[in-house]
Amino acid sequence: MSKQQSTIRAARVYLRVSTDEQDLARQEAIVAGARAAGFYVAAVYREKASGARPDRPELLRMVDDLQPGEVVIAEKIDRISRLPLPEAELLVATIRRKGARLAVPGIVDLSDLVADSSGVSRIVLEAVQDMLLRVALQTARDDYETRRERQREGIEIAKRAGRYTGRKPDLAHHRRIVALREAGMSIARTAELAGCSIAQVKRVTALHRKKVAAQDMHCESTDAGR
Repeated sequence: MSKQQSTIRAARVYLRVSTDEQDLARQEAIVAGARAAGFYVAAVYREKASGARPDRPELLRMVDDLQPGEVVIAEKIDRISRLPLPEAELLVATIRRKGARLAVPGIVDLSDLVADSSGVSRIVLEAVQDMLLRVALQTARDDYETRRERQREGIEIAKRAGRYTGRKPDLAHHRRIVALREAGMSIARTAELAGCSIAQVKRVTALHRKKVAAQDMHCESTDAGR
């Protein structure tokens, strides 16, 4: 293996937004930025799911794919996790056990310094690294809980004022999902083509089938009454 090959750094990029209505396009620049920084991008994982969910399919797939020496790149630590601190630390520990590390803005990476140190210096650097990461993970969780609380307060105020009507469905997007499913596309392929989550595909499909069943029952009752 040549010296150039041995110094190639591999990265896996994780892009996440919280809802189907949000767009991942803004985060796509991270991929180009990783390549510009000299990383070989082994894979890009795109997800539309809350960071407070531990069962995100693309996150779990990324962790499973990780190889020793690879780097996980994300826009911010809250893209990786908004989980409660114990769960967030468990996630990071799983990434580390795979021999990989995080490269996230706002997180000071002392891995190289730790590797070159020993004795008391190594212990101190590892403790500092863990403390900084813990603070960042807890801050991400606190921000999530604050946002949720403000959202609940806003909804309650709107309800009391009679202004709350709930989130309006994107009917055009729903029709696209239904059309793809009726064309024979799998749930996973439909989610990919429609740019939404598998959960939304299942939800929209179930609602559509329920609506069709109700219409069929209405037609049957109408015919029987003639």
